[in-house]
Amino acid sequence: MDAINDFVLAAGDRLWTWAVLPVLVVLGLYFTLRSGVVQFRWLPEMFRTLTDKTPVKSDGTPQSVSAFQAFTISAASRVGVGNIAGVGTAIAIGGPGAVFWMWTMAFIGGASSFVESTLGQLFKVRDADGFRGGPAYYMLHGLRSRWMGTLFAGILIVCFPFAFSSLQANTISATLTSTAGLSPENSGWATLVIGAVLAVLTGLVVFGGVRRIASVTQAVVPAMALAYLLLGLVIVFLNIDQLPGVFASIYSQAFGFNEVVGAAFGMILMTGIKRGMFSNEAGLGSAPNAGASAAVTHPVKQGLVQTLGVYFDTFLICSITAFIILVTAPDLSSATRGIGLTQNAIEGTLGPWAGALLSVIIFLLAFSSILGNYYYGESNIEFISTRPRVLFGYRVLAVVAIFVGAVASADLIWNTADAIMGVMALVNLVAIALLSGLVFRLMRDYAAQRREGRDPVFTRDRLPNVAGISCWEDELSVTGTIPVPNPER
Repeated sequence: MDAINDFVLAAGDRLWTWAVLPVLVVLGLYFTLRSGVVQFRWLPEMFRTLTDKTPVKSDGTPQSVSAFQAFTISAASRVGVGNIAGVGTAIAIGGPGAVFWMWTMAFIGGASSFVESTLGQLFKVRDADGFRGGPAYYMLHGLRSRWMGTLFAGILIVCFPFAFSSLQANTISATLTSTAGLSPENSGWATLVIGAVLAVLTGLVVFGGVRRIASVTQAVVPAMALAYLLLGLVIVFLNIDQLPGVFASIYSQAFGFNEVVGAAFGMILMTGIKRGMFSNEAGLGSAPNAGASAAVTHPVKQGLVQTLGVYFDTFLICSITAFIILVTAPDLSSATRGIGLTQNAIEGTLGPWAGALLSVIIFLLAFSSILGNYYYGESNIEFISTRPRVLFGYRVLAVVAIFVGAVASADLIWNTADAIMGVMALVNLVAIALLSGLVFRLMRDYAAQRREGRDPVFTRDRLPNVAGISCWEDELSVTGTIPVPNPER
């Protein structure tokens, strides 16, 4: 097992160093400049579109999930283990300087997130629950490349509902057993019980379809985020005198100067970017699957909403984890990876009771991520095959993966997820680079309508020379009502 883990780790590091990192940075900067820094310039518009009215059919029922529900589905996947265990791992490996690169890549990645989620909306298709879409769909309909879409769909299915969800289950199991005072050697029976309970809970939700997933995430995501932020703010307040030093260490050690843990600049940079991308998923190709499910009047609206999701994840949730850890001045020279740094910081400041509260928060964070990851996989399973038997088999395997993840090796899961994520990101980044011109045309259309004082509405005739657009043919009225679509069209 150690040999397999070492091989996966080495292969993943080479892929990220020589392929993913250069492409990710160059494209992120290109999208930032070409869009006029849309991720900053249109920040007020992001909040406005988050609560946008959901267009309805002529019978008064919503076309699909709302813009906010799509935001919570993607946030459910983003906000999870990466925000607590992942940030702790980044600081343990790369020191406080890794946090600076997480912030930097979140800002640059905001432009990539805008591009990919706008494309997800543009090339979405209708299904029984409303809409579905994502990179596989814009690869097929935008690039006319089914093989590329199928490749991406297969990688995502392995990456999110299996590898990433296993990791979420593993962290839930580790946290609960640690809170119960069980050592790893004596927690075998407990992990089996936890894995079984998680699998059952997951099955009860995912077999209900996307609307049930949306209803659960809409309730859980805001509540868990607020609880975690309040917990973090209390710890920061109690150690407020350490805050200036924390900011100083984040910036001074970002470039490898006076490193606490002896990490070289390359290690600090890579750790921050990898952990940041694992957490906020900007450019990875996951969020467009959620963004495409929303019923909105213009594709740009979900591009903006999903960019806000990147900020919510990194600048809010990841940052509070970093501050929780760093204000308690941990000994990073002997720090362990994963959830331990965060757990020790919270319990050391507030006492053992806070460990139990953290366990509840982590459970909600990770469980909502499992649901978001599952939905991404379902959307891509339906791209490959719409046969009910295939979807049922996927749901069973996704539930089994939760049980397996609760009892598996954490290191192997982390390294496997990193490597798979790198391949997935490369395929998606190539696609959005080729299709990005369409997004900038949509931006100009959106901006022109806003200047006229209108709520922007898109129909396919606004891109007359673009084939493959299937869900924007019906004219929307001022009230946002849309005729029931003709299935033959």
